[in-house]
Amino acid sequence: MDNLITDSRYSWTRLALTLCVGTVINAGMWAIIVIMPAVEAEFGGSRAMASLPYTLTMIGFATGNYAIGRAVDRFGITLSLIVAAVVTALGYGLATISGSLVLLSLAQLIVGFASAVGFGPLIADVSHWFVRRRGIAVAIAASGNYLSGAIWPILLAGVLQESGWRSVYFVMALATLALVIPLAFTLRRRIPEEAQVAAEHASTLNARSSGLSPRALQYLLGFAGIGCCVAMSMPQVHIVALCVGLGFGPAVGAQMLALMLLGGVASRIVSGLLADRLGGVRTLLIGSCLQCLALFLYLPAGGMVSLYLVSLVFGLSQGGIVPSYALIVREYMPAKEAGSRVGFVMMATILGMALGGWLSGVIYDLSGAYRLAFINGIVWNGANIAIMLWLLSRSRPRAPRPITA
Repeated sequence: MDNLITDSRYSWTRLALTLCVGTVINAGMWAIIVIMPAVEAEFGGSRAMASLPYTLTMIGFATGNYAIGRAVDRFGITLSLIVAAVVTALGYGLATISGSLVLLSLAQLIVGFASAVGFGPLIADVSHWFVRRRGIAVAIAASGNYLSGAIWPILLAGVLQESGWRSVYFVMALATLALVIPLAFTLRRRIPEEAQVAAEHASTLNARSSGLSPRALQYLLGFAGIGCCVAMSMPQVHIVALCVGLGFGPAVGAQMLALMLLGGVASRIVSGLLADRLGGVRTLLIGSCLQCLALFLYLPAGGMVSLYLVSLVFGLSQGGIVPSYALIVREYMPAKEAGSRVGFVMMATILGMALGGWLSGVIYDLSGAYRLAFINGIVWNGANIAIMLWLLSRSRPRAPRPITA
């Protein structure tokens, strides 16, 4: 076992470091959700307008996944992380001096773009170091995104209450620089060429079994990702605003979001273990069906206790969906293009989050409630399920083997 390249002791150490990086750098994606009521109160406007900074964050996060993923394929993860950490901190700084919703949205676009290094690109990088246990490894790496959303809002709640949202962003700028850059240097080691060649051979065999070219499969997964994440965005983006509207207050909404995301972490771990046995397609399909069921449960929920329970159920249902896309990419597409291919599909899922977050705000403004927004999510979720069923009927992936030196 000492000559293992993948699934080795170093692989697990690298995974732990990757999780730490993701937990810090992904905070920008969630901070805007927690401060949304404060932003709406300061700048005014409709609920859809107040959702604009989040939408721009997710557009930046989406394009950053693809662009930085390509950079990781070429320059490696360490340099990409260092540059992204500096740009993220710059975005936080610009947000603190913004005097309008438009300027804040532009700052959030920068934060979203740069902080994307902690999602698809980081997942793609760590996936090279695992074969037999790639499912659980990708799930743990992806959990950094949810841990970030669960931990940082609670840690900074006191700062938000006492000093306002601008102080929160100042603290996050310092934390990003102080923590991410040193950790980036611990990830300098590159995967050996022989490991990439072996992975390339396995993915080629799987691609032939599906009957789809890598590009066709990439676009199909992208559309499926939009569908599932339009549905996913409704509770994640608007749970705080929903609680404020029901009179429960933003603190309760932040707690529900944290509970939802902690449930998502548990879901991702279980889904990763499952994916190592069933593969990415089947695991994604299971998660998508459970998410659809959880969305139905939101329709009758209106009390504080019921919303806490349904938010936990939702988190436990959907956490493994997005990491499964990365697994499917690695199972069916060239290893040397992992950063850009995973980045593209992650970009599509995040665009789905952005579209869903905006659509939910528009539907709320038109109807005065979130019920139709939940129904809209259920419809999009159904499209995702249909695509996964179709893909499952065509593909028969082969079981992977660890790679040795």
